Amino acid sequence: MAKESFNWKSLFINDEISNKDASKDIQSSASVQSSTENKFPTEIPESFPTNSLTNPFLNEIFEVYDKGFESLNESGFDFFELYKSVLAVGVTNPQSYQMAFTMGKTIRPDLTKEFLLQKGSFYMAEIEKVYTKYDTIGKTKKSDLENNITKEKYNLSKSVSELEAKIIELQKDLESKKTELQKIDPVNMEQLSEIQLKMDANNLAKQKILTSINTVITGINQYL
Repeated sequence: MAKESFNWKSLFINDEISNKDASKDIQSSASVQSSTENKFPTEIPESFPTNSLTNPFLNEIFEVYDKGFESLNESGFDFFELYKSVLAVGVTNPQSYQMAFTMGKTIRPDLTKEFLLQKGSFYMAEIEKVYTKYDTIGKTKKSDLENNITKEKYNLSKSVSELEAKIIELQKDLESKKTELQKIDPVNMEQLSEIQLKMDANNLAKQKILTSINTVITGINQYL
């Protein structure tokens, strides 16, 4: 059965692996390596065409799968150890398979081709499960983000349209007010002129009557 403790770094969720879990993984890895020490290569040549310029996440995610694959390995010799050995020596070299199989039988005398194929299928199935999990997470997050973008663009487009309509209305009001402003002087000039003439007439009438009254008062004082 597959282990539940994959401890694979999340591809789309920023989960942090606790120090305790990390320590357990190191101990488990050390245990496996000690059982095959000086028997199988620990360095595997890069088998994936990584191009960080095209996709900066490739190296990181390849490492996730490599570590996940390694976390599935159990003690003893099985497909995992043969896989590492063959990749180190050469996957197209028939002797690398024969050598790895021969070395494997020294560790597991009952080792068979059928057992290796069975374990290989097991690893592939477990990796497919993890892939499906993160593929689903990625598609869900992508869909959610696309929906949010669509909704935000719709709301902003609506706001822009409403503001543009208000601007057009304000421009109409502005032009109307400018027209009214230009008409104020011509429309009121005649009325202003009439008021001023009446005020002037009022001043003249007052002066005339006051002058006439003062003349009579002067006459009274002089002739009576």
